[in-house]
Amino acid sequence: MKSFKQLGFIFLGVFFLSSCATIDVAEKNVPPPENVEKFSNLNEGGKLPKAWQIWRVTPQKNKTQYTLKNYQGRTVLHASADVAASGLVLPLKPRPAAQQVLSWEWKAMNLIADADNQESSKDDAPLRIVVAFDGDKTKLPLKDQMIFEMAKIISGHDMPYASLMYVWSSGSPLETVIPSPRTSRIKMIVVNSGSDRLGQWQKHQRDLSKDYQKAFNEMPGKVIGLGLLTDSDNTKSKVNAIYGDIELKKVAAKK
Repeated sequence: MKSFKQLGFIFLGVFFLSSCATIDVAEKNVPPPENVEKFSNLNEGGKLPKAWQIWRVTPQKNKTQYTLKNYQGRTVLHASADVAASGLVLPLKPRPAAQQVLSWEWKAMNLIADADNQESSKDDAPLRIVVAFDGDKTKLPLKDQMIFEMAKIISGHDMPYASLMYVWSSGSPLETVIPSPRTSRIKMIVVNSGSDRLGQWQKHQRDLSKDYQKAFNEMPGKVIGLGLLTDSDNTKSKVNAIYGDIELKKVAAKK
């Protein structure tokens, strides 16, 4: 059911668990890192740094396969989803979102023809990067507060206040903000769309504070985690994609 994935998206952040979204923790008590280690610094066929965790929509869903591979002379993270939906989560040492720039590059090897991120039943994508934010949950609508409380009771962990998801869409216009049908605390921003640039490296650099304000119409809290997701379960399709290095850094304020 699509509701599992939509509810599961809420838990991308710092050790967020629920009955609908689970995280396979290979190493316990790993402190959140200050920086995101580059995939290009890792070994082909090796393991991801211990802080990365596997995030699953449900135990019944097939897992997307994430593998470190040598590609064009460097190590990248290759994602392969065959009617599958699982991601990776990286808790981070909290830092203010102001002046934080998220940079990355990725490549979609094929498009999911029947996907539509604006329809719950067709919401798949070859590439997604998620940023989790902290904030004051007491200001949220009652519906969202109830979801947060339910999740904490079930899991024993707090959910992120908000999640911003950058997505390669099959057809939505660039820069479209797509809200989650389940909660106001998840928004998608389309940064690539369609088949025009399939098989080509795409580089992105996003001002997190600016994008957050655009999506949520409020100032952001602290950044507390990152996630990535390649999924094809709803459209029952296959997709392959590549994630290059991801970097989160503070830049000087413009004068």
